[in-house]
Amino acid sequence: GSLITLSCLSHRMVCQVISSADPTDSVQDNGTSDDFWITRLESNYGFYIGLGLAVFSSFLIGSSVILKKKGLLRLVEKGGTRAGDGGHGYLKDWLWWAGLLT
Repeated sequence: GSLITLSCLSHRMVCQVISSADPTDSVQDNGTSDDFWITRLESNYGFYIGLGLAVFSSFLIGSSVILKKKGLLRLVEKGGTRAGDGGHGYLKDWLWWAGLLT
């Protein structure tokens, strides 16, 4: 059969034609129509999606640390035993739990 070279951006593919299709036959699916929108989305917006996810996860991690620290400082202000000294009073503080869950 004939060889056809297809080029698209950074990809290059060589296809071999095995048989010719009859135009009256129904359109044959090559398996790419379902994933076409995902491929297109990744190629156009992949960098921005990754950047957005990185910034969002950084925000969540930072807020988690801040909320847990504020919960521990509130415990010290109330006169509770510090966690480093064997105290477990922070487990009763909702602010510490909010930081743990974010």
